[in-house]
Amino acid sequence: MISPLKSRDDGRMKPQIAVIGPGNAGQPETADAERAGRALARVGAVILCGGKGGVMEAVCRGAWEEGGTTIGILSDSGNGNPYLSIVIRSNLGNARNAVLVQSADAVVALGGAYGTLSEIALALKSRREVFGVTTWKIDGVVACGTPEEAVFSALSAARRSPWYRSRQAGREYP
Repeated sequence: MISPLKSRDDGRMKPQIAVIGPGNAGQPETADAERAGRALARVGAVILCGGKGGVMEAVCRGAWEEGGTTIGILSDSGNGNPYLSIVIRSNLGNARNAVLVQSADAVVALGGAYGTLSEIALALKSRREVFGVTTWKIDGVVACGTPEEAVFSALSAARRSPWYRSRQAGREYP
């Protein structure tokens, strides 16, 4: 049996991209998130998010419509949004932000409130590259003009990341 995190065509691990943004997002942010989710699903990336509403639900909806895999790392013991393939109930509150970015090979930030800012800071501190569309303008965040540009930049960064490369060198699971 092939692991769900491996591509069926070559047995390699799929890149894990965190998509972060506000739970109370407006229409432009949710439209961007759906586009990002579709783009990530089309290339076979695994989408990580906080699992709730707003940007998180929209990225999952876009990926779901394309048959993608979505993982929600929830801050509580709830069920998350209806477009999650996998739900991780962390019960960690805001500390789940660290689990989310530490699980990613790269990060896409769409819009943002203070929770997004904390995820960006944690990602940069842990040397994950961050690509943003209409998000916080801080050193280390690469500004992108479209969600697709952010996605493809994040995929490139993920494939260069030591975490992704070390998983490729690991043993193959049946």
